Amino acid sequence: MTPWSGLNWLVTGASGGFGLEITKAVLARGGRVAAASRRPAALAELTAAFPGRFHPVEMDVGDGASIRVAAAEAQAALGQVDVLVNNAGYTLVGAVEELSEAEYRPLLEVNFFGVVALTKLLLPGMRERRRGFVVNFSSVSGVVGGPGSPYYAAAKFAVEGWSDSLRAEGKPLGVGIMVVEPGPFRTGFFGETRPRPAQQIADYANVVARREDPREQRGAQPGDPARGAAIILDAMESGNPPARLPLGGLAVTMIRQIYQAKIDELDAWADRCRQADFP
Repeated sequence: MTPWSGLNWLVTGASGGFGLEITKAVLARGGRVAAASRRPAALAELTAAFPGRFHPVEMDVGDGASIRVAAAEAQAALGQVDVLVNNAGYTLVGAVEELSEAEYRPLLEVNFFGVVALTKLLLPGMRERRRGFVVNFSSVSGVVGGPGSPYYAAAKFAVEGWSDSLRAEGKPLGVGIMVVEPGPFRTGFFGETRPRPAQQIADYANVVARREDPREQRGAQPGDPARGAAIILDAMESGNPPARLPLGGLAVTMIRQIYQAKIDELDAWADRCRQADFP
Protein backbone atom coordinates (compact mmCIF):
# COMPACT_ATOMS: atom_id res chain seq x y z
CA MET A 1 0.00 0.00 0.00
CA THR A 2 1.49 3.35 -1.10
CA PRO A 3 1.16 6.23 1.42
CA TRP A 4 -0.07 8.62 -1.27
CA SER A 5 -1.12 11.40 1.12
CA GLY A 6 2.51 11.89 2.18
CA LEU A 7 3.79 12.38 -1.37
CA ASN A 8 3.70 15.21 -3.94
CA TRP A 9 0.32 16.32 -5.32
CA LEU A 10 -0.91 18.63 -8.06
CA VAL A 11 -4.55 19.61 -7.49
CA THR A 12 -6.54 21.70 -9.98
CA GLY A 13 -9.41 23.96 -9.01
CA ALA A 14 -7.74 24.32 -5.62
CA SER A 15 -9.11 27.68 -4.54
CA GLY A 16 -12.41 26.25 -3.31
CA GLY A 17 -14.67 23.24 -2.95
CA PHE A 18 -13.20 19.78 -3.35
CA GLY A 19 -9.88 21.12 -4.61
CA LEU A 20 -9.32 23.18 -1.50
CA GLU A 21 -10.47 20.44 0.88
CA ILE A 22 -8.27 17.81 -0.78
CA THR A 23 -5.35 20.21 -0.57
CA LYS A 24 -5.95 20.78 3.15
CA ALA A 25 -6.33 17.06 3.82
CA VAL A 26 -3.06 16.21 2.04
CA LEU A 27 -1.19 18.95 3.92
CA ALA A 28 -2.66 17.72 7.22
CA ARG A 29 -1.37 14.22 6.46
CA GLY A 30 2.15 15.44 5.70
CA GLY A 31 2.10 15.71 1.92
CA ARG A 32 3.22 18.50 -0.40
CA VAL A 33 0.83 20.23 -2.78
CA ALA A 34 1.08 22.37 -5.88
CA ALA A 35 -2.36 23.97 -5.87
CA ALA A 36 -3.50 25.12 -9.30
CA SER A 37 -6.07 27.86 -9.58
CA ARG A 38 -6.97 30.85 -11.70
CA ARG A 39 -6.75 32.84 -8.43
CA PRO A 40 -3.64 31.63 -6.60
CA ALA A 41 -3.60 34.76 -4.42
CA ALA A 42 -6.72 33.38 -2.70
CA LEU A 43 -4.51 30.67 -1.18
CA ALA A 44 -2.13 33.01 0.65
CA GLU A 45 -3.05 31.64 4.10
CA LEU A 46 -1.94 28.14 3.16
CA THR A 47 1.31 29.49 1.72
CA ALA A 48 2.09 31.07 5.07
CA ALA A 49 0.93 28.09 7.12
CA PHE A 50 2.84 25.42 5.18
CA PRO A 51 6.12 26.94 3.96
CA GLY A 52 8.01 24.58 1.70
CA ARG A 53 5.07 22.18 1.41
CA PHE A 54 2.48 24.33 -0.33
CA HIS A 55 3.01 25.95 -3.74
CA PRO A 56 0.19 27.86 -5.44
CA VAL A 57 0.40 27.98 -9.24
CA GLU A 58 -1.77 29.87 -11.69
CA MET A 59 -3.59 27.67 -14.20
CA ASP A 60 -6.50 28.08 -16.57
CA VAL A 61 -7.49 24.49 -17.43
CA GLY A 62 -9.19 25.73 -20.58
CA ASP A 63 -5.92 27.12 -21.97
CA GLY A 64 -3.20 24.78 -23.23
CA ALA A 65 -0.34 27.25 -22.77
CA SER A 66 -1.42 27.95 -19.19
CA ILE A 67 -1.54 24.21 -18.45
CA ARG A 68 2.00 23.68 -19.77
CA VAL A 69 3.46 26.57 -17.78
CA ALA A 70 1.70 25.57 -14.56
CA ALA A 71 2.68 21.90 -14.89
CA ALA A 72 6.32 22.91 -15.33
CA GLU A 73 6.12 25.20 -12.27
CA ALA A 74 4.56 22.44 -10.19
CA GLN A 75 7.23 19.93 -11.12
CA ALA A 76 9.99 22.46 -10.47
CA ALA A 77 8.56 23.24 -7.02
CA LEU A 78 7.95 19.63 -6.00
CA GLY A 79 10.68 17.82 -7.88
CA GLN A 80 8.08 15.37 -9.19
CA VAL A 81 4.30 14.93 -9.13
CA ASP A 82 3.15 11.60 -7.67
CA VAL A 83 -0.58 12.33 -7.57
CA LEU A 84 -2.65 14.42 -9.98
CA VAL A 85 -6.18 15.48 -9.05
CA ASN A 86 -8.18 16.73 -12.04
CA ASN A 87 -10.88 18.57 -10.13
CA ALA A 88 -11.35 21.90 -11.93
CA GLY A 89 -14.58 22.25 -13.88
CA TYR A 90 -17.88 24.02 -14.25
CA THR A 91 -21.38 23.38 -15.57
CA LEU A 92 -24.05 25.05 -17.66
CA VAL A 93 -27.77 24.57 -17.10
CA GLY A 94 -29.48 24.65 -20.48
CA ALA A 95 -31.18 22.41 -22.99
CA VAL A 96 -29.37 20.99 -26.01
CA GLU A 97 -31.17 23.47 -28.27
CA GLU A 98 -30.59 26.45 -26.00
CA LEU A 99 -26.81 26.28 -25.68
CA SER A 100 -24.71 27.60 -28.54
CA GLU A 101 -21.36 26.23 -29.68
CA ALA A 102 -19.68 29.32 -28.25
CA GLU A 103 -21.11 28.36 -24.84
CA TYR A 104 -20.57 24.59 -24.77
CA ARG A 105 -17.14 24.29 -26.43
CA PRO A 106 -15.31 26.08 -23.57
CA LEU A 107 -17.08 23.75 -21.12
CA LEU A 108 -15.71 20.73 -23.00
CA GLU A 109 -12.25 22.29 -23.09
CA VAL A 110 -12.16 22.67 -19.30
CA ASN A 111 -14.01 19.52 -18.24
CA PHE A 112 -12.43 17.07 -20.67
CA PHE A 113 -9.70 18.32 -22.99
CA GLY A 114 -7.92 20.17 -20.18
CA VAL A 115 -7.94 16.97 -18.11
CA VAL A 116 -6.37 15.10 -21.03
CA ALA A 117 -3.72 17.75 -21.67
CA LEU A 118 -2.55 18.02 -18.06
CA THR A 119 -2.55 14.27 -17.48
CA LYS A 120 -0.47 13.63 -20.59
CA LEU A 121 2.14 16.11 -19.36
CA LEU A 122 2.58 14.23 -16.07
CA LEU A 123 2.16 10.62 -17.20
CA PRO A 124 5.70 10.19 -18.60
CA GLY A 125 7.27 10.85 -15.18
CA MET A 126 4.81 8.54 -13.42
CA ARG A 127 5.44 5.83 -15.99
CA GLU A 128 9.22 6.11 -15.76
CA ARG A 129 9.12 5.93 -11.95
CA ARG A 130 6.51 3.13 -12.08
CA ARG A 131 4.50 5.05 -9.49
CA GLY A 132 1.68 7.50 -9.80
CA PHE A 133 -2.01 8.07 -9.18
CA VAL A 134 -4.57 10.14 -11.10
CA VAL A 135 -7.90 11.16 -9.58
CA ASN A 136 -10.39 12.33 -12.20
CA PHE A 137 -13.53 14.10 -11.05
CA SER A 138 -16.67 13.01 -12.81
CA SER A 139 -20.21 13.27 -11.44
CA VAL A 140 -23.51 11.44 -11.26
CA SER A 141 -23.91 13.21 -14.62
CA GLY A 142 -21.07 10.99 -15.85
CA VAL A 143 -23.32 7.97 -15.23
CA VAL A 144 -26.59 9.33 -16.60
CA GLY A 145 -27.44 12.48 -18.53
CA GLY A 146 -30.39 14.52 -17.35
CA PRO A 147 -32.36 17.51 -18.61
CA GLY A 148 -30.42 20.72 -18.45
CA SER A 149 -26.85 19.37 -18.43
CA PRO A 150 -26.31 17.71 -21.83
CA TYR A 151 -22.83 19.05 -22.53
CA TYR A 152 -21.63 18.68 -18.96
CA ALA A 153 -22.83 15.06 -19.09
CA ALA A 154 -21.04 14.60 -22.42
CA ALA A 155 -17.79 15.85 -20.89
CA LYS A 156 -18.11 13.64 -17.82
CA PHE A 157 -19.04 10.56 -19.86
CA ALA A 158 -15.87 11.27 -21.86
CA VAL A 159 -13.83 11.49 -18.65
CA GLU A 160 -15.23 8.15 -17.48
CA GLY A 161 -14.51 6.27 -20.70
CA TRP A 162 -11.09 7.85 -21.13
CA SER A 163 -10.24 6.98 -17.52
CA ASP A 164 -11.18 3.33 -18.13
CA SER A 165 -8.70 3.13 -21.00
CA LEU A 166 -6.05 4.99 -19.03
CA ARG A 167 -6.55 2.63 -16.08
CA ALA A 168 -6.01 -0.42 -18.28
CA GLU A 169 -2.88 1.12 -19.80
CA GLY A 170 -1.47 2.45 -16.53
CA LYS A 171 -2.03 -0.47 -14.18
CA PRO A 172 0.89 -2.60 -15.50
CA LEU A 173 3.10 0.49 -15.17
CA GLY A 174 2.25 1.28 -11.55
CA VAL A 175 -0.14 4.15 -12.36
CA GLY A 176 -3.54 4.03 -10.64
CA ILE A 177 -6.69 5.79 -11.83
CA MET A 178 -9.78 6.55 -9.77
CA VAL A 179 -12.90 8.35 -10.95
CA VAL A 180 -14.85 10.30 -8.32
CA GLU A 181 -18.60 10.65 -8.88
CA PRO A 182 -20.02 13.20 -6.43
CA GLY A 183 -23.65 13.97 -5.96
CA PRO A 184 -24.66 17.47 -4.77
CA PHE A 185 -22.07 19.03 -2.46
CA ARG A 186 -21.84 22.47 -0.86
CA THR A 187 -19.18 23.97 -3.10
CA GLY A 188 -18.92 27.01 -5.36
CA PHE A 189 -19.85 24.72 -8.26
CA PHE A 190 -23.46 25.73 -7.67
CA GLY A 191 -24.89 29.17 -7.08
CA GLU A 192 -25.75 32.47 -8.64
CA THR A 193 -22.43 32.78 -10.47
CA ARG A 194 -23.11 29.70 -12.60
CA PRO A 195 -23.37 30.68 -16.31
CA ARG A 196 -26.77 30.56 -17.95
CA PRO A 197 -27.47 30.29 -21.68
CA ALA A 198 -27.92 33.44 -23.70
CA GLN A 199 -30.95 31.82 -25.36
CA GLN A 200 -33.67 30.47 -23.06
CA ILE A 201 -36.63 28.58 -24.53
CA ALA A 202 -39.84 28.38 -22.52
CA ASP A 203 -40.85 25.04 -24.07
CA TYR A 204 -38.17 23.29 -22.02
CA ALA A 205 -40.16 23.63 -18.81
CA ASN A 206 -38.17 20.98 -16.95
CA VAL A 207 -34.91 22.82 -17.67
CA VAL A 208 -36.39 26.19 -16.73
CA ALA A 209 -37.61 24.67 -13.44
CA ARG A 210 -34.14 23.31 -12.72
CA ARG A 211 -32.55 26.74 -13.24
CA GLU A 212 -34.87 28.14 -10.60
CA ASP A 213 -34.72 25.16 -8.21
CA PRO A 214 -33.46 26.33 -4.78
CA ARG A 215 -31.81 22.91 -4.31
CA GLU A 216 -29.42 23.91 -7.09
CA GLN A 217 -28.28 26.93 -5.10
CA ARG A 218 -25.19 26.99 -2.94
CA GLY A 219 -25.69 26.00 0.67
CA ALA A 220 -28.62 23.63 0.20
CA GLN A 221 -26.71 20.49 -0.85
CA PRO A 222 -26.24 17.60 1.61
CA GLY A 223 -22.63 16.80 0.72
CA ASP A 224 -19.72 18.04 2.88
CA PRO A 225 -16.59 18.49 0.70
CA ALA A 226 -14.23 18.11 3.68
CA ARG A 227 -15.72 14.69 4.50
CA GLY A 228 -15.62 13.79 0.83
CA ALA A 229 -11.94 14.73 0.56
CA ALA A 230 -11.07 12.46 3.50
CA ILE A 231 -12.91 9.55 1.87
CA ILE A 232 -11.01 10.07 -1.39
CA LEU A 233 -7.65 9.88 0.40
CA ASP A 234 -8.76 6.89 2.45
CA ALA A 235 -9.93 5.07 -0.69
CA MET A 236 -6.61 5.70 -2.43
CA GLU A 237 -4.71 4.26 0.53
CA SER A 238 -7.06 1.34 1.15
CA GLY A 239 -4.85 -1.13 -0.70
CA ASN A 240 -7.64 -1.74 -3.24
CA PRO A 241 -8.85 1.62 -4.57
CA PRO A 242 -12.18 1.46 -6.40
CA ALA A 243 -12.26 2.31 -10.09
CA ARG A 244 -15.24 4.57 -9.35
CA LEU A 245 -16.00 6.28 -6.06
CA PRO A 246 -19.55 7.69 -5.70
CA LEU A 247 -19.62 10.36 -3.02
CA GLY A 248 -22.63 11.20 -0.89
CA GLY A 249 -25.80 9.32 -0.06
CA LEU A 250 -27.72 10.66 -3.06
CA ALA A 251 -24.94 9.62 -5.44
CA VAL A 252 -24.88 6.07 -4.07
CA THR A 253 -28.67 5.76 -4.28
CA MET A 254 -29.00 7.27 -7.74
CA ILE A 255 -26.12 5.33 -9.28
CA ARG A 256 -27.41 2.07 -7.86
CA GLN A 257 -30.84 2.79 -9.40
CA ILE A 258 -29.26 3.72 -12.74
CA TYR A 259 -27.23 0.51 -12.91
CA GLN A 260 -30.22 -1.61 -11.92
CA ALA A 261 -32.42 -0.01 -14.58
CA LYS A 262 -29.74 -0.73 -17.19
CA ILE A 263 -29.47 -4.36 -16.10
CA ASP A 264 -33.26 -4.75 -16.18
CA GLU A 265 -33.45 -3.29 -19.67
CA LEU A 266 -30.55 -5.46 -20.87
CA ASP A 267 -32.24 -8.58 -19.51
CA ALA A 268 -35.54 -7.66 -21.16
CA TRP A 269 -33.93 -7.41 -24.60
CA ALA A 270 -31.00 -9.83 -24.29
CA ASP A 271 -32.56 -12.79 -26.12
CA ARG A 272 -33.78 -10.66 -29.00
CA CYS A 273 -30.46 -8.81 -29.28
CA ARG A 274 -28.50 -12.08 -29.46
CA GLN A 275 -30.41 -12.89 -32.64
CA ALA A 276 -28.39 -10.19 -34.45
CA ASP A 277 -25.46 -12.64 -34.70
CA PHE A 278 -24.96 -14.94 -37.68
CA PRO A 279 -26.58 -18.33 -37.00
